[in-house]
Amino acid sequence: MDRLFEFIVNHYILVSVFVALLAALFVLETRRGGQKVSAQAAVNLINRDKAIVVDVRERKEFNEGRITGSLHIPLSAVKERASELKKHQDKQIIVVDKMGQHSATAVKVLNAEGYTNVTRLNGGIADWKSNNLPLVKK
Repeated sequence: MDRLFEFIVNHYILVSVFVALLAALFVLETRRGGQKVSAQAAVNLINRDKAIVVDVRERKEFNEGRITGSLHIPLSAVKERASELKKHQDKQIIVVDKMGQHSATAVKVLNAEGYTNVTRLNGGIADWKSNNLPLVKK
């Protein structure tokens, strides 16, 4: 541990550049994934603004429990099936996955396809469950 501090003191410029690059990478990746909404904010968007929920999990996970009225488009098929959302283009679209990790990819794809009002559920279905919000099961 002493050697780490010695390295930092002796190479403070190098360490400063590394920290700055790391912070820039973090900020860039956070912005590229799109805006996040909490589970409670998603409920408000769904109820008040008639937002559309797009679930990008695999079929098995989707069948285990989904948000009422959600559309199932697996992450691997988002680009090919993006046209299915054309009739909802003027509405808010909320992308949901298992834990909030893969929805950023779907948001990027939908943004590239011309959808501008797309957000993602922060924490995914796991956060939805932890807030004791209902899921529909088949």
